[in-house]
Amino acid sequence: MQEARVPLSDEEARLLHQLEQSLAAEDPDFASTLRGAKFMARNRRVAVLAALGFIAGLAVMFSGVVSKMTWLGVIGFLAMVGTAFVFSQAWRRGIGGRDEQTTVPSAPRGRQQKSSGSFVDRMEERWQRRRDGDGI
Repeated sequence: MQEARVPLSDEEARLLHQLEQSLAAEDPDFASTLRGAKFMARNRRVAVLAALGFIAGLAVMFSGVVSKMTWLGVIGFLAMVGTAFVFSQAWRRGIGGRDEQTTVPSAPRGRQQKSSGSFVDRMEERWQRRRDGDGI
């Protein structure tokens, strides 16, 4: 059974906005975690739609080749390129699907470490610590 969604009144929307702002002020890490989950879910949706668009563009391109309509093949190819670009942007922004960060229990609070990441991950972590002022 599905829930019925009722839109918020102006007063409720204002209160919700104030609560979100106060949460972000009090605990920015928790607020960014909540925002990140929604962001990754959106990126996943965009990536899936882009993959479906790529397959549709491939079908249009092949149908243009088979029917000897060059313009249709070009449209299919352009659709494939466009959706591949959209997919790559969603991928770069992060689509999740794996644990993004595993913390080491012995690490001091506020200083979480990734467990045995790639070279690039370690360099990004060092860069982030340097920007935050922690040093190396």
